[in-house]
Amino acid sequence: MSDASAARPAGGRPSTIQLSPVEVPKASDVLAAELRERILSGEFVEGTALPPERELVVQTQMSRATVREALRILEVQRLIRIKTGRGGGAIVQRPGTESVASSVSLLIRGRQIRLSSLLETREAIEPHCARLAAVHRTDDDLAALEAANQAIAVEDGSLADFLQANVDWHVAVAVASHNELLAGFMAALSRAIYTSTENERFVDNDVRRTAAQAHRSITAAIRAKDPEAAVRRMTRHVHGYADAVLEVDDRTEITVAEEE
Repeated sequence: MSDASAARPAGGRPSTIQLSPVEVPKASDVLAAELRERILSGEFVEGTALPPERELVVQTQMSRATVREALRILEVQRLIRIKTGRGGGAIVQRPGTESVASSVSLLIRGRQIRLSSLLETREAIEPHCARLAAVHRTDDDLAALEAANQAIAVEDGSLADFLQANVDWHVAVAVASHNELLAGFMAALSRAIYTSTENERFVDNDVRRTAAQAHRSITAAIRAKDPEAAVRRMTRHVHGYADAVLEVDDRTEITVAEEE
């Protein structure tokens, strides 16, 4: 019997059914997905220790290398932390603000997002952060804002110190909003803007003084729990900063909205 004859169904005619290649997921991905779902659903609560590697090997009937790779995937995703020493192992942790920041940072760097786009994004969301901060801020939030304000006000400080204090202040506003998504997003955005403007050509003494004054004014509105003033002042600040930086950088300027 020829190969062609063997491939034909009993009726004698060739089959018209066409199948695509089947992709079989790696065993480590399957195990990581199951553990991830149990963590995110709350079945494995934060602080719970997962079984040791050797026990996971027995329970799952997978190889030690597969189990180790699955745990590594979860560690990279910040769903577990590996504790070394006696009593160590994989400890469950829930995603936090830094998880959001890390993912957004990868997108910004991987897609090489332009500075103008970063500034436009900040203009779109940071006034709302200021509004929420004015509503929800705590004494600890105010202390973080004031600490950043003091660091920014140091006139003879290095550019790196100024930019770091600037990041700290903007992140502190987002944290004071008590919205974890906004806080994580602003952390990544502020760090990316820091990296893009780490040059005296972008940030001169006039920009420093203007930023310090604007931060104090916005902090005062947040302290006074005045959301409308916080939005208005933050809008003017981020528009003005973007205009100053983009004018030097010779990119498309962004219209500055005047405060009413």
